[in-house]
Amino acid sequence: MISLKQQRIRTWIIGGYAVPIVLSLFSFVIVWNSVRTLQQEADQVEEFIENDRIVDRMELNTQVLSRTLRGYLLDPNSISLNSYNEARQNFYTDVPILMERLREPEEEDQLQEIVDAVERLIETHRTIFVQVQGGDRTGAIESWKQLQGRTQAEEIQDQFTSFSEHEKSRVIASQSTQQESLTVLINATISLTLLTLIVSAFVGWWVISRITRQMNEAASSVASSSMEIAATMEEQERTASQQAASVNETTTTMDELGASARQVMNQAESATGSANEVLSQADNGTRAVEETLETMYSLKDRVSAIAQQILRLSEQTNQIGNISNLVSDLANQTNMLALNAAVEAVRAGEHGKGFSVVASEIRKLADQSKKSAEKINTLVEDIQNAINTTVMVTDEGTKSVETGVKVSQNTSHAFAGVREGINQVVMSNQQITLTLKQQVNAVEQVIEAMTVLNVAAQETATGITQVKEGTQRLNQAAVSLKDLV
Repeated sequence: MISLKQQRIRTWIIGGYAVPIVLSLFSFVIVWNSVRTLQQEADQVEEFIENDRIVDRMELNTQVLSRTLRGYLLDPNSISLNSYNEARQNFYTDVPILMERLREPEEEDQLQEIVDAVERLIETHRTIFVQVQGGDRTGAIESWKQLQGRTQAEEIQDQFTSFSEHEKSRVIASQSTQQESLTVLINATISLTLLTLIVSAFVGWWVISRITRQMNEAASSVASSSMEIAATMEEQERTASQQAASVNETTTTMDELGASARQVMNQAESATGSANEVLSQADNGTRAVEETLETMYSLKDRVSAIAQQILRLSEQTNQIGNISNLVSDLANQTNMLALNAAVEAVRAGEHGKGFSVVASEIRKLADQSKKSAEKINTLVEDIQNAINTTVMVTDEGTKSVETGVKVSQNTSHAFAGVREGINQVVMSNQQITLTLKQQVNAVEQVIEAMTVLNVAAQETATGITQVKEGTQRLNQAAVSLKDLV
């Protein structure tokens, strides 16, 4: 599970917006239900009011029936008769309308009683109309009195009054309920609005606090990691500078070693030519022996010079070995520093991915430096072995020359021995030349390896500089982030 500290800022922001939205939806549902209830009650009140209007209209038509009848008794004319018929028609038109609108069986029964009473009244009126139309107005008046038409009209009026009061009481009750629902709606709206504002303000403050704290912690962590990486990069930069200086020094030494090796090879070739010349003149007799003796002295000096050059070459080879070991140690240190930089980059998280790649490249360059140093050590060992062989051959040549000199001084009859010694010297010089050629090739290979190592050291220094600049930018970004928060 993801802890609270590990949740993204987006989650906090969404949560902060979600709370007021949910509360608003909840408030909307409550208000909507209240409004629907209030609308239903308003429709019911309107229905009751309309029912009361229909009842009033029916009551008015009933009164018109009685008034037009009395007017017809006083003055029989078509106007009164038409008014009577119109009122009766309007009454019977409103009866089914009102009957359909009623919801309670008691009201329907009460309305049916009124309709029955009105029909009895109309039946009474019909009898009176017949008498009046027959010319018996006096009899019609007596019939009105005997049939108690006024009493029937008053009873019907009382029934209408009772029915109307019942409808008005229902209207008043519905209006009261509607007012209560409206009050509840207003109170609920105000309460839910205040609750939404309070909860939204609290949640917003809490989310802002959490985001600010989390961003501060992230900025502090990035700043700390960038400072540690910067310190590591400075140390690596110093190490890389030392490595570059060592590589440059090694390159210079190898150039000198190459020049010395070529000089020794030239001297060996010259000695070989001299030995061949001595060999070609050996047949000239005693004078040739004396000349050979002088040549042997010269050859001895050259062999001594070769021995000195070989000793110097051995010393320089030892220096190369020491420098190669130093480069190997520096490569190991660079590898360790690159590993530390990679660890610090991992600790920096998303902001340290670029530095992790640079640290990996530095480690690769350090490994290449180490391999080049190991290759140099191998070449140095080969050169050292060749030098040892050359020393041995040079010693043998020196001994041969000394033997030849002694033979030349003792007797000319030992000329054959001198000739054999010269042949041995020639072979030794040829072997020396071959060995020196191998040394020159080895030195050239070492120079190439040192060139690669020098390029790697420069690339390492460049990479460290880039990492240092990136670390500085990362530190500035962390400081800006903290200032922004």
